[in-house]
Amino acid sequence: MTYKRDYYEVLGVGRNADDAEIKTAYRKQALQYHPDRNPGDKEAEEKFKEAAEAYEVLRDPNKRNIYNQFGHQGLEGSGFSGFGGFEDIFASFGDIFEDFFGFGRSRQSGSRTRRGSDLRYDMTLSFMEAAFGTETAIEVTKSDVCPECGGSGCAPDTQPETCSQCRGTGQLSRTQGFFTVRTTCHACNGSGQMIVHPCNRCNAVGRVAVNKKVSVKIPAGVDSGSRLRLTAEGEAGLYGGPSGDLYVFIHVEPHDFFERNNTDVICRIPVSFVQAALGGKIKVPTLTGERSVEIKKGIQPGDMIRLRGEGIPSLRHGNRGDQIIQWDIRTPTHLNKKQEQLLREFAKLETRKLSTKIKNILKGENLEAI
Repeated sequence: MTYKRDYYEVLGVGRNADDAEIKTAYRKQALQYHPDRNPGDKEAEEKFKEAAEAYEVLRDPNKRNIYNQFGHQGLEGSGFSGFGGFEDIFASFGDIFEDFFGFGRSRQSGSRTRRGSDLRYDMTLSFMEAAFGTETAIEVTKSDVCPECGGSGCAPDTQPETCSQCRGTGQLSRTQGFFTVRTTCHACNGSGQMIVHPCNRCNAVGRVAVNKKVSVKIPAGVDSGSRLRLTAEGEAGLYGGPSGDLYVFIHVEPHDFFERNNTDVICRIPVSFVQAALGGKIKVPTLTGERSVEIKKGIQPGDMIRLRGEGIPSLRHGNRGDQIIQWDIRTPTHLNKKQEQLLREFAKLETRKLSTKIKNILKGENLEAI
């Protein structure tokens, strides 16, 4: 069971304190422990909530009478169990905070302001555009500030008026037994204001749908799954609220020749078995053009070489990765008579060489020395 301090002790007043003393004591506590003055301080938050709960009980004659007779358990039995969070406190004490700090009522009316929604745009890039970056323009359909009313939702030369139902508080109150229930005003949806003369262009919404071209600069090195954030290019806010953001999600098309692995690119270069045996130089494609590469004598299937700095730029530091070349040794399938004759002669020499090695092994000689 959670221990609760005595409410008179929390506010530092006597049990016979009048309403003015209780209000003054609470003002002192609220000023000292207000969350805006103690950001991130959990102890101050708890003390702020504790003082608000004590004030809620002691300012109300019915709750105070129950508390004086039966304590905390009596209040719980009557249906009062404190506040759920800061929003409940600010909603209940809007008029009090206006007196204390000068922002109670404006805080509520400020709830009419809304941040605009974020938008998503899916962009497809070629392999090379993603590797080296590009700049392009995209067209997005979104809500923007109404040019007629400037986002107010009101017809020209008019202003929002205070809601007659809640008198600008944004809430309606009704008493049930020993406590008061507060609900959002249905007439103004909690804004505390009513638009009596709506704008003809946006019908009091404050926004209109537009098609807008947005310039997008794609940095070198993006890959599928990369996300770019364009600040304030999303939906316009409501009634002066900030705009949302536009998120561009990148999808990269595969390349016919290159395969990406982080900042490295991999490719397979076909070579004949003659080139593999004799070695030589060939030209291979890179991301920026052709480059001469040496094939070492006797390369085997699966062998590879690495071309430093011929890969994709890193998004973090800009340095390019490597190009990895895998040798794809091809066996000829269509031989003319001359080629076949030469290969048969080559095969005879290889067979004699292999026979000699086997004989030397049987004699106990070191095969590696042959």
